[in-house]
Amino acid sequence: MTSVKASDNEIILIGKVLNNTNEPLKKRFRALFTLRNLGGKQSIEEINSCFKDESELLKHECAYVLGQMQDELAIDYLIKILEDESQQPIVRHEAGEALGALGDDRVMPILEKYSTCSISEIAETCYLAIKRIRWLKESKEEVSENPYKSVDPAPPSAEKNIEKLTTTMLNEKEDLFERYRALFALRNIGTTEAVLSLSKGLFVGSPLFRHEIAYVLGQMQHEAAIPSLEESLRDPLENCMVRHESAEALGSIGLSKCNNVLKEFLQDKARVVKESCEVALDMSDYNSSGEFQYANALLST
Repeated sequence: MTSVKASDNEIILIGKVLNNTNEPLKKRFRALFTLRNLGGKQSIEEINSCFKDESELLKHECAYVLGQMQDELAIDYLIKILEDESQQPIVRHEAGEALGALGDDRVMPILEKYSTCSISEIAETCYLAIKRIRWLKESKEEVSENPYKSVDPAPPSAEKNIEKLTTTMLNEKEDLFERYRALFALRNIGTTEAVLSLSKGLFVGSPLFRHEIAYVLGQMQHEAAIPSLEESLRDPLENCMVRHESAEALGSIGLSKCNNVLKEFLQDKARVVKESCEVALDMSDYNSSGEFQYANALLST
């Protein structure tokens, strides 16, 4: 996270970019991540204003960012989004995950309520959030270092054996929280073998689980993940939550063969997939540009 400071007026100007539907989506994403890095009450309010937008991808990312900011001022906003049945499931799920990321046990009643939601992505997310908060409060186990600095839905398992972790991760009879712990442990190991093990998870389990696999493969930025991510994106029967995350992962890897696949889906019938490919190509451009900062909206205000 950047140490750059900004005045409330500068933050409001960045918020105007985020909330301007006439701006290219890639520019609005950069504004969002600039606000994340700046932090504080005004940034949170500008991000919250974006939940009225029509783009479920952008709103989903807003909820994600509010969780990553680790500021309790976001709690009430996130609860409102989780409860709002007019919001798309991908947005409500991300609000639930963000509440878990904040780790405040005051949100347990709302998470428990939605852990039995009829929409499986929301129910599973809230279950994981409950388990994470309880683990943080009760476990004597130390959280191992996360090389990606993200706030994850579950702490990594202490197990280091790739074969054992893979078995746990792929076992659909295993508790979902333990499967998540295994997948984050594999991510942190970071070897080609770990990437190939994770890639198997793209094709088993619930949409929520598969989307998390795609997310961590994007974090790892390993070429060995490309075939599985491409297969996931190309599958018209795959859940759009998974396809969108696979697209963004390909953009994070950023090789020309990834970009060629993403360009094929810039007119996908599913808006969230189409927009994910647009944003993924912008991220890929950034990765190859030598720019110091992706979240650079402050420079253009």
